Amino acid sequence: MKSPASSIIFKVNRREPELIAPSKPTPHEFKPLSDIDDQESLRCHIPAIQIYRHDSSIQGKDPVKVIREALAKALVFYYPFAGRLREGPKRKLTVECTGEGVWFIEADADFELEHSGNVLQPPFHFLDEFLSDVPDSNGIINCPLLLVQVTRLKCGGFVFALRRNHTMADNPGIVQFMTAVRELARGEHSPSILPVWERQVLSARNPPMTTCIHREYDDFTTKTPFPLDDLVHQAFFFGPNEIATLRSYAPLHIPRCTTMEIVTACLWKCRTIALQPNPLLEMRLLFPNNIRNKFTPELIPKGYYGNGFILSVAISTAKELVKNPLFYALELIRKAKTEMTREYVQSTADTLVIKGRPLFPVEGAYVISDVRNLGSREVDFGWGKALYGGPPKSFPILISHFVAFENRKGENGFVVPICLPAQVMERFVKELQILLPTAKPFNDGELAIDGHH
Repeated sequence: MKSPASSIIFKVNRREPELIAPSKPTPHEFKPLSDIDDQESLRCHIPAIQIYRHDSSIQGKDPVKVIREALAKALVFYYPFAGRLREGPKRKLTVECTGEGVWFIEADADFELEHSGNVLQPPFHFLDEFLSDVPDSNGIINCPLLLVQVTRLKCGGFVFALRRNHTMADNPGIVQFMTAVRELARGEHSPSILPVWERQVLSARNPPMTTCIHREYDDFTTKTPFPLDDLVHQAFFFGPNEIATLRSYAPLHIPRCTTMEIVTACLWKCRTIALQPNPLLEMRLLFPNNIRNKFTPELIPKGYYGNGFILSVAISTAKELVKNPLFYALELIRKAKTEMTREYVQSTADTLVIKGRPLFPVEGAYVISDVRNLGSREVDFGWGKALYGGPPKSFPILISHFVAFENRKGENGFVVPICLPAQVMERFVKELQILLPTAKPFNDGELAIDGHH
């Protein structure tokens, strides 16, 4: 396979997929998911990718063997992952802990990291090579809940890629699981944080009662507003200079805003202009609020690896978002964050049950998830921390992530993968460059994969 904008021709040889079961017997039982877990928007599979250099100090160790064995050990503690989801009355999801296991693929790629060009950099155009789809594996019901592929590189480095059923775990939850695999791979007998199920803490009351306004689940169309055959994936880097430039647009009367708030406002505005929507269309900016450690006393316990987030939503007509300065979007986002209370969390679970576990409205929606501080890059299986760790690309049109990243200049910041129709992407880049003249999609070899800046 040839890499676009690159002279690299490469091949990935994959072994037959195998099911990895827990290394010891585990309970056979039924565990219901929470009413946050099984909403329609989470009934999908989410990829993550980790890139590791060769480490000469552990010459002779095989990452495939190490991770395969550690995965089997981790599934003893996280045995629901080795089960299968069943759907009951009113679409309620329950995991049957069958111990059948998760998919594992062993692979080899015929190139070295330092010569990989844009093969292993956001937005990972070649993800399918490093996270191969197993036939009939991407359903939600009665399918394996995890798929892992470990790909050795010629230089001794490797790529760890994982795909999870989102109803089982959110981003913090899957990093907690990967950390357990890491600890067991490095000789620990049990994870430092033991997994906790306790999904009932985010379930609806009986009877359910909507007590807050939930515009994130308004009864609007869920039809995708664009054809999906002309999409372009790009990724944009935000470092100290870009953040400082965006902060200069914030007026003095707004208290110091966070990096997440100001960059999200910028992307929401530029994307809206690029889409050229009906001026009266309501544009929704949705962002997950991690409710771990958010309340006193804590609402969910330490070790909880289910979906421990609630969506916040900022709403504006396209016309107002386009014509107003950047701080208009910024203020809407800040206001949405203040509405997250314990009662809002409970009301969300109740509303999802009352409405039949719906999908959020798709037309006019944009979801931004900040995963910079989850510790993905710190997951060290014994070869050092990851060069890149986190979601590889955006979900077409709808979802982008902020992923911690170090560019070739040695600047620490984050990368934002974005997916839009080709003409919309052209307009988006132009609008972004009005606010940020330095902004541009990644060039070939942007990732500091050779260890030199």
